[in-house]
Amino acid sequence: MKIIVWDVDDVLNNLMEIWFYEKWTREHPECSFSYDNLTENPPHRILGVSLEDYLESLDSFRKESYMTLEPKAEVLHWFNLYGHKFRHIALTATPIHTSSIVAHWVLKNFCKWIRTIHIIPSFRHFDNSPVYEKNKGDFFEWFSRVDLFIDDSITNISLGTEKGIKTILWPQPWNRVNRSISETLLDINKILELEHEDESIRLRN
Repeated sequence: MKIIVWDVDDVLNNLMEIWFYEKWTREHPECSFSYDNLTENPPHRILGVSLEDYLESLDSFRKESYMTLEPKAEVLHWFNLYGHKFRHIALTATPIHTSSIVAHWVLKNFCKWIRTIHIIPSFRHFDNSPVYEKNKGDFFEWFSRVDLFIDDSITNISLGTEKGIKTILWPQPWNRVNRSISETLLDINKILELEHEDESIRLRN
């Protein structure tokens, strides 16, 4: 079976968007931006705050509300159609102190297909955990049996491409991908040679 590696936040779910509207804008009513204005990730410069303040807000939301996030409907539909044809790994960069929440969320919503979760701890000044990988490229150096890598970060996608892995850049405001989710899923199908089954995604959308 081919192996697909999925980023979690902002690919399998809408973490940044939900955090922005349900936490940030409620706590900062003076904020005049929309989610589409977040053309950098992390977006602290756009929001006019320090990186530490932004991360503190995001981590707080992870602890308070992460388990309420819904999986993206289009992605869940794709898994229901094609998930059984492949092996899947969730590869996520998240702080150590919220990693169990993220893992729980993945297992709650995708355990039918995703049974392997790998955490690359995001840096926090109070965390002194041992460093096994500095980034997702280091993970691919350690685990090379990857047929497709899906992520919303241009940097992470470049790290995968450098290792000779086929990649898909998931559309988000900060990467300026001018593709819809349904078009992106069709791109995934083409790479995985599922072209003959594309119509089911078109009908869904």
